[in-house]
Amino acid sequence: MSMDFDKLYNTYFMEVYSYVMTIMKNRHMAEEITQEVFYKAIKSDKSFKGASSEFTWLCAIARNTCMDELRKKSGWEELRDELPQNENLEQMLEDEEMTLKIHQILHNMEEPYKEVFQLRIFGELSFLKIGKIFGKTENWARVTYHRARLKIQERMEEENG
Repeated sequence: MSMDFDKLYNTYFMEVYSYVMTIMKNRHMAEEITQEVFYKAIKSDKSFKGASSEFTWLCAIARNTCMDELRKKSGWEELRDELPQNENLEQMLEDEEMTLKIHQILHNMEEPYKEVFQLRIFGELSFLKIGKIFGKTENWARVTYHRARLKIQERMEEENG
């Protein structure tokens, strides 16, 4: 299956960059990795079978590339900035100690909850796009995000209770 890489790049660059930025939290690294994603896509054109959307395929390449980079850089902790505010977590995020506790909870949270929460909060991606990244439905992404939020709130209550 041959594809038009200029069209692919122009169509998906910002979405892939946004996805990478949600993981890496560093503009320079996100730009480098996004370029690498499209380079890998060009090199591995034959690996795209059309079983998923082009965006899902690119996000899979991006995710693997980010994970490789994170392993080299010793993990997530050094790459995180402050957790952006969410309507239901705003009050908890007002003080730094509470923000640190939320980061610790998020760091220890199991997948896919952690990644879905990060994509929604840090990446500000729609539930539809999150679902596509995972090869699932928009409703699956919505439910998984809300479960992640509940898990964070429950763990906060356990620590404060």
